Amino acid sequence: MMQNFTYLPPQIDIHDATLSQAMTNGLSANLLLIAEELRDPVLAMPEFAPVATQIALGQKAPYSLVQHNSLQLVVFMGSHPVRDHALYKQARSWVVPLAGLKIERMGVHLEGFDEGDRALLAELALACLLAANVPMPSHKHCVEDEWRYQQIAVSPRCVLDLARIYAEAEGNGMARHLAVSPASDLTARSYREWVRQLAQVEGWQWFEYDQAQLAERGAGAFIAVARGSEDNQAAMVKLSYCPPNPVRRVALVGKGICHDSGGYNLKVAGSMYGMHLDMGGSAVALGALYAISRASLPYEVHCWLAIAENHIGPLAYRPGEVVTALNGTTIEVVDTDAEGRMVLADTLCMAVQDNPDLLIDYATLTGACKRALGSRYSGAFTNRPQWLCDLISLGQRSGERIWPFPLDEDYDDNLDSEWADLLQCAPGASPDHIDAARFLNRFVPQQTPWLHLDLSGFRSKGGNGVVSSEVTGFGVRLTLDLLGSPLGRRHELDEQEN
Repeated sequence: MMQNFTYLPPQIDIHDATLSQAMTNGLSANLLLIAEELRDPVLAMPEFAPVATQIALGQKAPYSLVQHNSLQLVVFMGSHPVRDHALYKQARSWVVPLAGLKIERMGVHLEGFDEGDRALLAELALACLLAANVPMPSHKHCVEDEWRYQQIAVSPRCVLDLARIYAEAEGNGMARHLAVSPASDLTARSYREWVRQLAQVEGWQWFEYDQAQLAERGAGAFIAVARGSEDNQAAMVKLSYCPPNPVRRVALVGKGICHDSGGYNLKVAGSMYGMHLDMGGSAVALGALYAISRASLPYEVHCWLAIAENHIGPLAYRPGEVVTALNGTTIEVVDTDAEGRMVLADTLCMAVQDNPDLLIDYATLTGACKRALGSRYSGAFTNRPQWLCDLISLGQRSGERIWPFPLDEDYDDNLDSEWADLLQCAPGASPDHIDAARFLNRFVPQQTPWLHLDLSGFRSKGGNGVVSSEVTGFGVRLTLDLLGSPLGRRHELDEQEN
C-alpha cells in the first residue's frame, strides 16, 4: 500500500524588523544573513562575541550563539550574491544545523542587502527550509513523531512569490516521496491507482491506456517491455490540467519503470539495488504538474506517465527481436536493459498528438550520462539548438544544472540495423546517452519543440539545488523556471522563423 503524500507548509510572515528586533523576536531560532560589509561593526557588538571567537578559531559558517533562549545562526556573505551552484550549496548548508532540532517557529533575517538581493536570499532560504521539512515515507518500526515548521518569519520586508515557493516545495516533495517509496509499495498497479486518486483530488482530467488498448493501437515498443510482467500492470497514464486562457500548451512525459531488473540482460546484484527509483522521470513529470496546478499557473499541461516494470518471464522480450512502435518504426532489440527508451518512444508518439508548444521528457535513462557528468548535473538534448545557452543559464538560475549534449544526425550510424529501421541501442561501447536521445528523436516530429532530460542528477550525495537529501527530485524547479521563460512559446518560435 502506497503512503499518501501529505505536506502542510508553514505560515510565512514577511515584516520589517531591525537586526536587534529579529534576535529578540521570541522564536526558537533565527537564521541571520549579514552582508560582508557589516562584519566588523556587527562583530564589535557584545552579543556577537561568541561569533568572533568561532571565526578566530577557524570555524566555518554558520556561526552559532544563544541569546534570549533563541538559537542564532550567523552567516556573513557578499552584499550582491550571484545565483550559481556555489550559492545553492551555501544555502543548503544553512539548514544543516537545524536538522533534528524539531523547531516549529523560526526567523530569517537579512541585514545589509538591497531589495533585489534580499528577495533572492530570502527565496533561497525558504526553498531550502521547506524542502528539508517535507516528510518522506518510512517503514521503521519506531517512527518519530511528525513535526514541521509552523511559522517562518522573514525580515525586513521584501517581495516574494509565496504561491510559487509553496507549490515548488510541494511538487519537488511529491517527486521525492514517490521515488523513495519501496518497491514493495510502489508497483506499476499501485502507482496507477495512486495517480488516479490524486487526479480526482486535484481536479485533473485522467485517462489510462492499458496494455490491451496499447496493443490495439500498435504500441509495440511499450508492450515489448510490459510483456515481462504477466499481470497486465503496465499502462500509459495521461493527466491534464486545463486552466482558463492558458498562455501555452505543454506536454510532460516521464519514464515510470517501477522496478528495473534488466530483463533477460539481467543486472548484477549491486546494479539492481535501488532500481525502484527508475520511475524517477515520471515522478518529476508528476511533481512538475502538481506544482503548476497548485500555483494556478496559466499553462495547459498534459502529463504522460509511462508506467511499467522490466521483469523476466516466459513472454519477456529478448535481444534479437524486432518490434514495431506506434509510429510504424521497426526496432531491433539489442539489450533488454535499455527498456526506458522503449516505453518512452511510444509515449512520445502519444504526447505529440496534442500538438504541444513544448514537449519535455524526463528519464533516469543512461549510465553513460552519469559517467559523463557525475550527479551534479543532468544531461540535456533538444531539437532547438538555439536554446542551448539559455538552457544552461536556466539550470544555473534554478540550481538544477544541466549540460547539453549533441544531437547531430550522424550519430545515427550507431543505430543502423540490418533487419529493422533502427537498433534499440548500439552493441558494445558507445556514447549511449547520445544514442538514446537520437533514438527518441525518431518519435518526435521536427516541428515539435522538444527537450530530453537524462536525469543523472536525480540522486546526488549532498543534494542538488535547494534539496539537501540524496534523492533530489531534480527537474521540478528547472521546469518551472523554463516555463516562465520565452522558450517554447508560440511567439518565440514565430520570431525565430522570421
